[in-house]
Amino acid sequence: MGCANGVKPLKKKEQKETTTLNNNSEEKSMSATMVRQMMPEFEMEAYDAKTGHYKTVSSKDYQGKWAVVCFYPADFTFVCPTEIAAMNAHYDEFQELGVELLPVSVDSKFSHKRFAETEPILKGLKLTLGSDTTLAVSRAFGVLVEEEGVALRGRFLFNPDGVCVAQEVQADSVGRNVNEFLRQIRAWQHASKTGEVCPAGWRPGKKTLPVNTDVEKMTGKVGDYITLEEILS
Repeated sequence: MGCANGVKPLKKKEQKETTTLNNNSEEKSMSATMVRQMMPEFEMEAYDAKTGHYKTVSSKDYQGKWAVVCFYPADFTFVCPTEIAAMNAHYDEFQELGVELLPVSVDSKFSHKRFAETEPILKGLKLTLGSDTTLAVSRAFGVLVEEEGVALRGRFLFNPDGVCVAQEVQADSVGRNVNEFLRQIRAWQHASKTGEVCPAGWRPGKKTLPVNTDVEKMTGKVGDYITLEEILS
């Protein structure tokens, strides 16, 4: 694996489940990351705030597209509506980048509707809110807190091949930065299109590293191509 090799999906490991009879405890072994895994297959009910109607969404809806599946703990909480509102404020920007957004919690579609209609900060919401009432989707993405029945703040970016190229998982108390996420999406789209790689903090117009053409010359000499000042500017 290396910077010059692009993004290839890893072979999915079988999930092993063992039960210890002495204390009736169940131990599960699963991947610690979704990165370089294919998007799990799923189907669930949802509330489309843009149309005001209920609908069904599935992993098939995002085939061949850049897609974001973004879990949040619950409706009618505190940090969660600020994150959804921040994504919604950049809705047109995500659309221009060809990125589909799917926020998901374990709440029902009816709760989502009431949440969108009554929370002031969500006025004008255009997003579809996925309803993972069975907990199956949160579990498949590895963000379910089993003993609490809610999901962590997990955000996953998938490329058009269905491969997860970036993820961010946080606990409840701190919200995620939508501007940084948009920067990452632009960087991933640039890298996927050009075969170049993006240094730390890359933004459109800044210098990339052309490992697709100069990988041998660049090995051990990245500092000859880009300075720390350029990276931090």
